[in-house]
Amino acid sequence: MSANDHDELLARFEEDRSRLRSIAFRMLGSADDADDALQEAWLRVSRAETGDVENPAAWLRTVVARVCLNALRTRRSRREQSLVHVPDPIVSPDSGPGPEDSALLAEGVGLALLVVLEGLSPAERVAFVLHDVFGVAFAEIAAVLDRSPEATRQLASRARRRVQGQAPAPDPDLARQREVVDAFFAASREGDLDGLIAVLHPDVILRSDGGSGRPQSTVVLHGAEEVAGQAAATSRLSPFTRRVLVNGVPGVVVAPRGRLQVVMAFTVTGGRIVAIDVLADPHRLSRVDLGRLEG
Repeated sequence: MSANDHDELLARFEEDRSRLRSIAFRMLGSADDADDALQEAWLRVSRAETGDVENPAAWLRTVVARVCLNALRTRRSRREQSLVHVPDPIVSPDSGPGPEDSALLAEGVGLALLVVLEGLSPAERVAFVLHDVFGVAFAEIAAVLDRSPEATRQLASRARRRVQGQAPAPDPDLARQREVVDAFFAASREGDLDGLIAVLHPDVILRSDGGSGRPQSTVVLHGAEEVAGQAAATSRLSPFTRRVLVNGVPGVVVAPRGRLQVVMAFTVTGGRIVAIDVLADPHRLSRVDLGRLEG
């Protein structure tokens, strides 16, 4: 590669960085992992022969996708089978995310969706993210996965069915979503089980990930009565909640005496809470900067 080719490639990579990071984030579910993937992709790009590259944007996208695919396969082989894994959340002030967070959340990537994506195979996740989120053609995705376009189409279709069944889209009105979540906490503080059940969908699911540091907090609860009972039992934490956005939807952080214990994200569909996703893993919570949530 000539020095001129190298400079042109660097310029194109930087031009596409935000888009490539968004792709990596949706595939990996972590901003830190997405940054690592981009670094690895750049190392590969800088060593590659690019004289016959006809479509630089597609080529860079393919490199990033292959790095993410390898990372997903490694993660799947190393991670113990756990009850639930809640990916690292993007926690923003209730007033709205900053420019960097907004870029990651532009296509809509709620925490509930990322939890469901965690249950897909690496190939299903890559096919779904590239096609359904970013509109990449199946022929290009097939080259990433080393499969035929038809097999790739089937992977995306299978993933789509799971996502639609387990991660419904939140209501479009963010203010209305927040009203429902506020009503949930008001009922929780008052120990009002009927009030809690009224704002919960009958088939609501609560997924909590305590990680290795708090395994007793790793639970999955199904149904309005079970989730309402859990909310009423933990109402003592209500005074320590702070309203935030979690991956662009209403949520709270729970921080008694300024020490973060829980991040919660709520998916509100049809005016009711259909999913509550909770991160209670002390190690990963330590990465959340409470100071940047002012505003």
